[in-house]
Parts: sequence; C-alpha cells; structure tokens
Amino acid sequence: MEVKKNMKKYIAEFIGTLVLVFMGCGSAMVLGCDVGGGLFAVAVTFGLAIVAMAYVIGSVSGCHINPAVSLAMLLNKKISKINFIGYVIAQVAGAIVAAALLFMMTEFGVIDMTGAYGSNGVPDAGGIAAALAIEIILTFIFVLTILGVTSDKTKAGVAGIVIGLTLTFVHIVGISITGTSVNPARSIGPALFAGGDALGDLWVFIVAPLVGAVLAAMVFKYILKPKDLPEEEVA
Repeated sequence: MEVKKNMKKYIAEFIGTLVLVFMGCGSAMVLGCDVGGGLFAVAVTFGLAIVAMAYVIGSVSGCHINPAVSLAMLLNKKISKINFIGYVIAQVAGAIVAAALLFMMTEFGVIDMTGAYGSNGVPDAGGIAAALAIEIILTFIFVLTILGVTSDKTKAGVAGIVIGLTLTFVHIVGISITGTSVNPARSIGPALFAGGDALGDLWVFIVAPLVGAVLAAMVFKYILKPKDLPEEEVA
C-alpha cells in the first residue's frame, strides 16, 4: 500500500513537471522573450502552470515539481529521503519528456524563437558569477515563499495562487538575464536537446537553485518558522 501511495506521488510530480516545462518553455519558444513582447506572457505562463498543477496534484504530492523545492522540504523534514529521491527522478523525467515534445514540435515546423527550446543561459547575465548570483537570489525568494505559505494550513486555499504569482515575478526579473531557472529539472530537459552552450552551462542552473533552496530552508527553519509548527511531518 505504501509503495502504491508513493508511486502516485511520483507520477503526479512527473505530470506536473512535464506541464510546467512544456507550457513555460513552449510559450518562450512560440512567443520569444523580448522585453517589449513575450517576456511578460512567458512569465505569466510559468506562473499559471504552477497554479493549475497546484490544484490538480497538490493534494497528491504537494506539487513540488522542482528539485530545489523538494530539497527545501527534505531539509525541513516535510518529506522522507526516499521520497526526495523519487520526486527528483520523476521531476527530471517529466522535464525531459516535455523537452522531447518541444523538440518534436520544431521537427513538425514550429519556429523556436529562443533557438534552444527555452533553455537557460549565462551570456546575458554577464558571466557565470552573475548568473549564479541571480539564480540563487531568485530561488531563495521563490522557495522561501513556498515554505512560508505552505506551513500555515489556513492559507491552503490560496497557496497555489501565491506560489504561481511568485514564480511569475521572479521570471519577470530573471528572464532577460538567465532565462530564469530556479528549477534544476526545468533546466535539464531543454538543455539536453539544445546541446552546445546550454548544456555546457547547465551546471550553473543545477547548483544555483539548490544553493538558493538550502539558504531558504535554513532561514525559514531557524528564523521564520512559526513556533507552534510541528518539528517533523515527514511523508
């Protein structure tokens, strides 16, 4: 029974991440990310994807759909080590399948305005150090918001909206700099199909979000966590 229950969680994370990457990176491909054009629409699409999935799979897996979020939840003892591993595998698999679908779209004639399936990049940030810094900061803000809004059961009804809006505004800031990752799985999928610089710089968009998540988890756990919140709710 426990295995079956966990498998439902992993499938939910797979589907959620697939939807996030397909819709978010797909909107970037179709619309482009020019400041005067598609940037806002792409940011909103990523946010809406989170909102939609939060209300579809949130009750099953918590709707992490992001290894950085799962790491923060692990550090705050909200999920077990086994589920953390299962979540990350499912998330990365979902992102890869989404990127494969985007690749197929270009094979059928869809023009990719990004030229790299919506993958993330370092050049526009001015270098690796700047890209690492902005991704750490944006992930810290995003994950800290998630930890805060999901820790209070009275906010459960609006949690998905708050998280979606937060993902939207971090994208508005980060798209023109790095393409905005804040999510290693979201970066891995497109980079595998884009190759070249996107694949070479991929480590930045794995390391930075994880560092940002650790910082957010520590700040929440030792500074912002409500005193009456249970110490451990591993699932």
